[in-house]
Amino acid sequence: MNLLPACCTPLNDHWPLPEPLPGTVFIGTRFDPALLAAGDFQHCAVPPPASIQRSVAKRQAEFLAGRLCARAALQQLDQLECVPAIGEDRAPVWPGHISGSITHSTGHAAAVVGYKAQWRGLGMDLENVLTLERAERLAGEILTTDELQRMANVPREQIALLVTLTFSVKESLFKALYPIVQKRFYFEHAEVVEWTEAGHVRLRLLTDLSSEWCHGKELTGQFAVDDGQLLSLVAVGA
Repeated sequence: MNLLPACCTPLNDHWPLPEPLPGTVFIGTRFDPALLAAGDFQHCAVPPPASIQRSVAKRQAEFLAGRLCARAALQQLDQLECVPAIGEDRAPVWPGHISGSITHSTGHAAAVVGYKAQWRGLGMDLENVLTLERAERLAGEILTTDELQRMANVPREQIALLVTLTFSVKESLFKALYPIVQKRFYFEHAEVVEWTEAGHVRLRLLTDLSSEWCHGKELTGQFAVDDGQLLSLVAVGA
């Protein structure tokens, strides 16, 4: 049994999004970088990569919390005892038959895993909901021209949520598709076509990533807002 460090709350497998994904395991925790102790990585048997050893307490704590969630999720899914390493592309390296995603934002980390035979790609992203001022300032960098036009019809009090959601769900889309297509793409290469306050979102690709994942292909995602943070997930079924 792996011990949890003082900087992390007990791991929680409560599904936080509107639609449960069959066959997946979600694990989350809250963390406090101020409580990170010198020997925590060693005590938790999580080897810190060199880039993490050199980084500040916040980065170390979020990495440790995310890896603890990932290891617990793999244990629960497949009795695997493994901590995903960091790949050359900075993404976690999962066992060959597993899809997964790790995310963290201020004080909160989570991981989701599933079998590749059921889920070819899983992408999850957690963001602090932007302030309205920041959302209006960043909208031009995150939203496509069509998305900006649609935003003009949204009540002003929803703009912060919409811009945060667009940023987050495009991050989730990248995390879900990149392992499949092995090709980088950016905010302008996908658009949010529609979303509901119930937490459902529809995305469309605006570029050709492969013969299967081409311009116009649509995917669905989901999201939830809790305590000022937005969690989004895009899952690609087998």
